[in-house]
Amino acid sequence: MLATESAAPPPLPGGTSGSQTATTPGNKDGYSFASAPRAVQAQRKKYRDPNDPEEKAVPQNIMYDRRIYRGSTYASPALPLGNQPDPVALERQADIKRRLRAKRRAEAQRRVRTPDPVPGRKHQDIQTELYLEELSDKVPEAYAATQTDAFLDRAPSPLFIPQKSGLDVATQIYEGELFDFDFEVKPILEVLVGKTIEQALMEVHEEEELEMLRRHQADFESRRAAENAEVQRLEDAERRRTEEKERRLAEQIRILREKQEAAEKIAARAFAQSYLQNLMPSVYASLTTNGYFYDAVEREVDSQFLPWLTGEVQKRLDKTKAARWVVDDILRSTIRRMAE
Repeated sequence: MLATESAAPPPLPGGTSGSQTATTPGNKDGYSFASAPRAVQAQRKKYRDPNDPEEKAVPQNIMYDRRIYRGSTYASPALPLGNQPDPVALERQADIKRRLRAKRRAEAQRRVRTPDPVPGRKHQDIQTELYLEELSDKVPEAYAATQTDAFLDRAPSPLFIPQKSGLDVATQIYEGELFDFDFEVKPILEVLVGKTIEQALMEVHEEEELEMLRRHQADFESRRAAENAEVQRLEDAERRRTEEKERRLAEQIRILREKQEAAEKIAARAFAQSYLQNLMPSVYASLTTNGYFYDAVEREVDSQFLPWLTGEVQKRLDKTKAARWVVDDILRSTIRRMAE
């Protein structure tokens, strides 16, 4: 007998409730759980406070972030400087390879080759060794056994002569059938003669070209010498004209300077004459008043005779005065004695 049991779901955190359905093995829906709708409890605010320093966004520059790739995403990544090959070493290796190729090419050209066969014939590889042997791709095999006697000296090794294999075949070749010297040597002679004539013509052309170059060089040297002489003559003439021009210019400057100096002297003389015309009488009068212009006799009388005469008169007066004083003293003493 099947039974269905329904029970209330356990309470959810936060005071919410839900519904739960449990079934027995006969229930086709299985286990299911459904909770009642509820608002999301967000931990952050619905808006940002511009005055809150903790919520201010810190500006960051992604150019300093190591996770950001720098450069073009389309270009191939540049190799480190240490992994790049040395261009000097690469050029040296390329030069060595080029020289080796040129050396091999020159050796291949110097190697003597077999001349091409005449029309109607072809070359065939043959054996030119002293002993002929049959050539085959299959290596011959054989079993052999031997037993040497004891205490026997080894015989000297005989000269090795390869065993002849194959069949000896002979054929008759008549004169001119295999090789015609006159016919075969004709192309070689044509090549040799042609090369010789071509080389001779090239040498003749080179000599003519060298002679023409020498004539052209001699003509050029003569024309250049003539041009150099003409240039030298023109330079000398130009130098003479320049020197003559400078000399005449210097002479003209000297003449103008002398004329200017003469004009300045004449003007200075005229100015001095006009200035000294009234100055000289006043100067002479002033000098005469100050005693700079005097009569020699009068000056000698004033400076020498008059002082001497004054001194002599003063001496005479002093003597007269002394004599009078002595006479007066004698008279007073005489009168005093007479009065006594």
